[in-house]
Amino acid sequence: MNQLVVDGVSKRYRDVVALESLTLSLEPGIIGLLGPNGAGKSTLMRIIATVSKPTSGGICWNGTDILRAPDALRRELGYLPQDAGVYPQLTADEFLRYIAALKGLSARAATKQINALIEQLNLQSARSRPLGGFSGGMRQRVCIAQALLGDPQLIVIDEPTVGLDPEERVRFRNLIVELGRDRIVLLSTHIVSDVEIAAARIIILSAGRVCADGTPAAVIGAHVNLEGAYLAYTSESRAA
Repeated sequence: MNQLVVDGVSKRYRDVVALESLTLSLEPGIIGLLGPNGAGKSTLMRIIATVSKPTSGGICWNGTDILRAPDALRRELGYLPQDAGVYPQLTADEFLRYIAALKGLSARAATKQINALIEQLNLQSARSRPLGGFSGGMRQRVCIAQALLGDPQLIVIDEPTVGLDPEERVRFRNLIVELGRDRIVLLSTHIVSDVEIAAARIIILSAGRVCADGTPAAVIGAHVNLEGAYLAYTSESRAA
């Protein structure tokens, strides 16, 4: 069984502390990562995805130190950052084939996976159009597809449903639930209902620390204002 261990990770940018001695152990399933702006969510996800290095602490993927041997994780990683970009002159199909080649997929495997993802993400009618003409929501669906190419065992996705309409959010959520049966899916979003429905575990960060970690029922009831879909975790509730 896959396991990701974050051991005492801290990240500092000059005088700003983004993460402070953060320790987590993640196993297969959907883990929702919540927190206010500046809580350290994106910083943590970039470090897990080997895009950034921590100031101190370590991360192990199935027993391998990914700070020393990042390729052990990169081969099994699907990553969607919050500011993911595309090549506007390429069609959706061309872009996904390019990403598939970077991930080392054979032409046959790429075709099979791309066809399946285009159908699952409702992109059939747009696959031959240049990405520069896509709406924000359509581009986001293509970016989700690229993260899922290669059958990744660790999927790290930051605000994946931004720009998606309600129907597409449900479609994406159903896809992630299926993927989370035997993979680790770390999902950061400000839309609490997405993780409330899909996640088996929710982690709340505040000021670079873990403030709550447990089932959705236990965590959301205590710390989230569902009506506004924003965190209601305050310094007073944290002290309590």
